[in-house]
Amino acid sequence: MSKYILSIDQSTQGTKALLFDDRGALLCRADLPHRQIINEKGWVEHDPEEILRNTVQVVRDVVAKAGIDKADIAALGISNQRETSVAWDRATGKPVYNAIVWQCARGAEISEEIEAQGHDESIRQKTGLKLSPYFPAAKLAWIMRNVPGVAERAKRGEICVGTIDSWLVYNLSMDHRHCTDYSNASRTQLFNIHALAWDEELLGLFGVDPSCMAVVTDSDGDFGVTDFGGWLDQPIPIRGVLGDSHGALFGQGCLEPGMTKATYGTGSSIMMNIGETPVLSDTGVVTSLAWKIDGKVNYVLEGNINYTGAVITWLKDDLKLISGPGETEALARQANPGDHCYLVPAFSGLGAPYWDSRAEAAIVGMTRSTGKNEVVRAALDCIAYQITDIVRAMGESAGTAIGELRVDGGPTRNAYLMQFQSDMLDIPVRIPDSEELSGIGAAYAAGLAVGVYSEDVFSVLKRKSYSPDMDAATRDSKYRGWQEAVRRVRT
Repeated sequence: MSKYILSIDQSTQGTKALLFDDRGALLCRADLPHRQIINEKGWVEHDPEEILRNTVQVVRDVVAKAGIDKADIAALGISNQRETSVAWDRATGKPVYNAIVWQCARGAEISEEIEAQGHDESIRQKTGLKLSPYFPAAKLAWIMRNVPGVAERAKRGEICVGTIDSWLVYNLSMDHRHCTDYSNASRTQLFNIHALAWDEELLGLFGVDPSCMAVVTDSDGDFGVTDFGGWLDQPIPIRGVLGDSHGALFGQGCLEPGMTKATYGTGSSIMMNIGETPVLSDTGVVTSLAWKIDGKVNYVLEGNINYTGAVITWLKDDLKLISGPGETEALARQANPGDHCYLVPAFSGLGAPYWDSRAEAAIVGMTRSTGKNEVVRAALDCIAYQITDIVRAMGESAGTAIGELRVDGGPTRNAYLMQFQSDMLDIPVRIPDSEELSGIGAAYAAGLAVGVYSEDVFSVLKRKSYSPDMDAATRDSKYRGWQEAVRRVRT
């Protein structure tokens, strides 16, 4: 009898259900978007209950679409948008506030307050992360300070907090398990990556009661069983949980030190596997856990960018320059080669390697020749420039040359962008024949855990390559222009 692996990829813009066969090939997907709740301050939220409803619905949809017997599903994996933070009532399971999205910088004042107290370096030493409102610690601190009654209820053990994986596992598991995996825990800025445990000093610093925190479980560990609210006749185990970028690293087969990938989503995560020993960087990238699988921890260097694919959304929804992402490649190729404008997309500050939460977006270097085509090209170019910043910083921190970049995500369909990325990095860029790397990684982890897959599953993906085709002088000139544009917008 055929066995299938089900994977949920809960991302910033929507929720996907992915179904894989017993070889690890993707058979079918179904997805639903959810609301982006943005107020006049630029704060970004999601409705966690909408996300949960959509998760259950897309699972039903993908099974119906594939036409399989749901009794043949062997296990569930989950990948998730990572730093998005949720707090909910332990007894009722109801959220006490909307989920605060990773893009949201409302915790900036809290982070600045803690930095002024002199804690920033000790936080970096413990967590591998630079103090920033980007991470859940400041978001959860904001909830504790600003949502009436939550801090008091937390002290009584009545509140659960976590990232989206915790929220889904709690609600999907039949015994309502409050747990998270090592990859997600390491991104909270509350987890000591050396001791591999929640850090009570940091919890105290951010005002989060230890009783609120999830049990940290191996990424291929036991997260309970689910029947999706009675929809399955027999429950299936939840056995692969990974933050989306970690899932993509695993799905890309970047299992050895030095292997590097970039995920192009709403934002971007660039990761380098650095093996079993953490390396703290002084170049603006951070250190996290890749995963804990088969009882073994791997670490990564990582840089995060707030706006990559979201820049294209901005072109479409706010500027009305395009009707869809597919138009951008042709427009970029039609742009005036002599125009040298740069877009710095610091709409909610700059992430790695600059970490300037108060930087503001700008188009720098406009002339009378700058028009629609040139702005669209600058929007694509800024994606590649930001990733180049991080890959260069990683190579410097790890003391190693990066031989290739494995990439995934919707924008990798854009041939102009991929060629420009290869040109800026001066290394090959390799694109798999599937865009669903986050969900693939979670599915592979789950399938390996329950014995449906063997290590051969990583050979299922086939890859297309782009090689550098720009002379060094042009590359250097373009990149220097980018660095100057960034310098102008920094505070």
